[in-house]
Amino acid sequence: MRTTNPILKDDAFRKTGASGNAMTIGGTVGKAFIMLLLLLGTAVFSYVQVMANKMNLTVAVGSMIVALILGMVTSFVPRFSPVTAPVYAAVEGVILGTVSALYTIRFGDNIVLQAVLLTVSILLGMLAIYAFRIVKVTNNFRMGVMAATMGVFIMYLVVFVLQLFGVAVPFLHQGGTLGIIISAVIIVIASLNLVLDFDFIENGARYGSPKYMEWYGAFGLMVTLIWLYFEILRLLSYFTRND
Repeated sequence: MRTTNPILKDDAFRKTGASGNAMTIGGTVGKAFIMLLLLLGTAVFSYVQVMANKMNLTVAVGSMIVALILGMVTSFVPRFSPVTAPVYAAVEGVILGTVSALYTIRFGDNIVLQAVLLTVSILLGMLAIYAFRIVKVTNNFRMGVMAATMGVFIMYLVVFVLQLFGVAVPFLHQGGTLGIIISAVIIVIASLNLVLDFDFIENGARYGSPKYMEWYGAFGLMVTLIWLYFEILRLLSYFTRND
């Protein structure tokens, strides 16, 4: 069993082994719902605060650092996920709410709602595709999505380094035909990662992994959803800018 999500690793299941108090799909869904509530709670709070000009952007920067640390700890030490995963969701909510508010200020009130609806629609669509086995998660499928996902993260890294040296990458941040195509491709790749996340969670439950792996699986799913939302938000901003 493999997944291309950099958070969800099949090695985590192998290392933990079976347990009497085993992971279940229903339990993982419940944990994901808890994380979603935490995410939405802090996201709405930070959104309102930023819109009212009551929150300094340094809070979001600090949240990014904390989220990165929590993400790394959860990824490498899944046993800590019952604690780190929900805290990660709450911290990510601050980032998500802040970014959403900034997009609202620049592009109008509708962009965030459209991004949320599209994210939920893609989640449900990919869940249906997986449930009805419209797309079979084969080794070739996994490897293909893995290569594409790694390519995207390498691009992110290169762009970040270039920006540190003052080199702008206009096609990635200023829209245009190329920017729209790249953003759309990234959304497709993120969507395909959802299928692999579902497969990872299902196999974890089948293997009888320890109960705390429910938090780990929910965490990986949340990471993909947040990534997908931000990319959809970026793509919508291109069209809004062109209006």
